Amino acid sequence: MRRREFLSETAWGLGSAWLGSRTLPAIAIAVPGKFSATDVVTLGQTGIQTTRLACGTGTVGFAGRSNQSALGIQGLADLLLHGYDQGLRFWDSADAYGTHAHLAAALKKVAREKMTILTKSWERDAAGMRADLDRFRKELGTDYLDIVLMHCVTQSNWPTRFSGAMHALSEAREKGIIRAHGVSCHSLEALRAAAKSPWVQVGLARINPIGAHMDAAPDAVLSVLWEMRAAGKGVIGMKILGQGDMRHRVDEALKFALSTKVLDAFTIGAESRAEQEDLIRRIATISV
Repeated sequence: MRRREFLSETAWGLGSAWLGSRTLPAIAIAVPGKFSATDVVTLGQTGIQTTRLACGTGTVGFAGRSNQSALGIQGLADLLLHGYDQGLRFWDSADAYGTHAHLAAALKKVAREKMTILTKSWERDAAGMRADLDRFRKELGTDYLDIVLMHCVTQSNWPTRFSGAMHALSEAREKGIIRAHGVSCHSLEALRAAAKSPWVQVGLARINPIGAHMDAAPDAVLSVLWEMRAAGKGVIGMKILGQGDMRHRVDEALKFALSTKVLDAFTIGAESRAEQEDLIRRIATISV
């Protein structure tokens, strides 16, 4: 067994038995009101099991770059692998972040089936989405993707307007190219449409207690997220720290995210090992 694998399995052995992201039964006894970044969670009815905390790679991410991509391919790969050694198994990427090559470098060091990889496409028609799926798999060095979302959807009528891209993603799921599909929403109207759409298996939404960089006030967003959860969709939170606006109120932001009880998982983009370790430590100290 490689040192990285040994360290990782040791970390997991304290709380659960790691059997891969596809079949990952938790054997740890849950403690009411207590959480861990490495808790095993199931994303709605997708069957995908992964860790509560996802390693985000898109802080201020657009036009093919982000704060994390600025670390360089090896720099970000090392940060992702450090998270892996701490027990994190969920990597959040997107074409717009320019971090596929960084994930690919890290993925060479770990078993693919142990990771959950989420990425996002801006394509809105069938041909463009199919091309993205082929390109993404090549860039990431994998023959399948766990979760693919339509990125930054804002239109209320997106389920009819972008039906071509939806069809391509459904087709890819049937072929085993992806395991689940959904949307990353950037307006309350789009989020409401996602909650009602039977096609959506996973929804990614902005949520924090101060409404920073969100689609609406926290209560309004939470109401829709509960609707999504009731429909069996996987609910993943983003902008948990308000894109840095809550950098000095981290415990408050984390406690809010955990106390809502509506999020299956959430993604936060650490920019250093110290930040990553601090997040893991803080989550473990929160009681709700």
